[in-house]
Amino acid sequence: MPSVRQLSREDLAPPMVGRPVQLGLDELGTPLHAVTFVVVDLETTGGSPLSSAITEIGAVKVRGGVVLGEFQTLVNPGTAVPAFIASLTGITTSMVASAPRIAQVLPSFLEFSLGSVLVAHNAPFDIGFLKAAAAASGHAWPGNQVLDTVRLARRVVLRDEAPNHKLGTLAALFGAAVTPDHRALSDARATVDVLHALLSRLAPLGITHLEDLATATDPVPADVRRKRHLADGLPDAPGVYLFRGPDEEVLYVGTSVSIRTRVRSYFTAAEKRGRMTEMVRIAHAVTPVVCATTLEARVRELRLIAEHSPRYNRRSRFPDRMPWIRLVEGPTPRLQVVREVRAGLAHIGPFASRSSAQLAVEALHATYGTRTPGTRASADLDQGACAALRAAMLGDPELVVRAHAVRIAALTARERFEEAGAVRDRLDAFVRGAARAQRLAPLAACPQLVAARRTADGGWEVVLVRYARLAGTAAVDRRDDPRPAIAALLLTGEQVDPPVPPAPAAHPEEADLVLDWLDSPGVRLVDIESADGPLPARSCPVRGAQAFCDPARTAAAVAVAGAALRGAA
Repeated sequence: MPSVRQLSREDLAPPMVGRPVQLGLDELGTPLHAVTFVVVDLETTGGSPLSSAITEIGAVKVRGGVVLGEFQTLVNPGTAVPAFIASLTGITTSMVASAPRIAQVLPSFLEFSLGSVLVAHNAPFDIGFLKAAAAASGHAWPGNQVLDTVRLARRVVLRDEAPNHKLGTLAALFGAAVTPDHRALSDARATVDVLHALLSRLAPLGITHLEDLATATDPVPADVRRKRHLADGLPDAPGVYLFRGPDEEVLYVGTSVSIRTRVRSYFTAAEKRGRMTEMVRIAHAVTPVVCATTLEARVRELRLIAEHSPRYNRRSRFPDRMPWIRLVEGPTPRLQVVREVRAGLAHIGPFASRSSAQLAVEALHATYGTRTPGTRASADLDQGACAALRAAMLGDPELVVRAHAVRIAALTARERFEEAGAVRDRLDAFVRGAARAQRLAPLAACPQLVAARRTADGGWEVVLVRYARLAGTAAVDRRDDPRPAIAALLLTGEQVDPPVPPAPAAHPEEADLVLDWLDSPGVRLVDIESADGPLPARSCPVRGAQAFCDPARTAAAVAVAGAALRGAA
């Protein structure tokens, strides 16, 4: 049966905590004792793969402390072995003269290490030579995960334990069974013992699974890394996560295609934001909310942020404060910056801030010379300007664009670039506010819209939208007929009251998310209810503000205006 998810206000509540359950291995990741490591060491004719070549490869395959196999071969570097290298390694030119070239050896090594985590002491050196050899011989590098025991040692071996992190020093410190002697296989065997000793020291720090290795060498504060247990048991599924503080207060809300993977990243050096590190130190729990689709997850994120106003979320905390511009008609028409729309009046927006809205008001005043507080003008002029303002706000803004383009061109010609930039910002604020209103209005007036999109696995994700508010989602398996799911969604979806146009029934940012999803490739309209037919629900004016959102369009208008000014001169 299809899995149908209703999206309602009640459904936003976090799930009840049930009895403890035992976690499956897929929920925890791959434990290190189940990981296959190939520890590799190279001997070369020098320090750079650009000017030197490999003379010997030694490797040990190990899993769970058990050696699964070894790989060793001399390699003909195609040149003489320098005397210094020969004295250091004992490998002479005569020893490698009859050895195979790297192009012959490399396929066997790549097969030996297939699917493993490559380990080396000073990995950039060894892996760098191997990658260069692969490129030179036309072999694709398989992209194994790489672990550097030098970096691991810097993390857990203290200065009073060892004077340095050389392989010989660490092998002696940890009592390795083999003493490194600058021969590839011996050094690889010694590195195996060093690796196991280092991993045993990392375990108390929470490095116990393959997924932890990617950040094992990162400088993460111990108190932050200890919090990684908060990710245990979280689902590997799309949805929303809520970090909670000591009093169950919501500290931060986020979304991801994999809740578990994203939350775990907060306890590693992948997280660079200082505020997030501060938040993690306070957090006591993480609540997951699994969602049927990524659109549902992003909408839930917005709603939860609006509901809780978490102190560590920077955006979308107060969507109800987003301002609009209202044209008040009558004997004395005027423009107002308001927080809510009123039926029967022209509006544009909403704007990201009051300052942006005020810039848009200034753009209209500058274009039409309309009344501002404290000025006087004839009633005829006001009424004429009112009609022009309404047309620019709801339809074609070309006059506003043209007037500002002329002003920008004139200021630029006089090298008053700062003033020209201010005029450009004023125009940009108006165009974006008008375009947003024109884009939102048709969907905000649409009582119901059902759309669907194929998923990567051949199924369907279905959304139900009412007055631009996401009223429900459904995930349909590729083996199932989507029609029963759609019918169920129509019956169980959230009932939405009609809003005051042009405002949507949802927060404007939610409506933007819905519109972006509807505009994405592969979306099919399944059903639509609209008093004006299907087209108005997904349409904008042909010569509307949306056409002027491209900066290139403004630049072209300025260029035309500049040419006209130069011609007049």
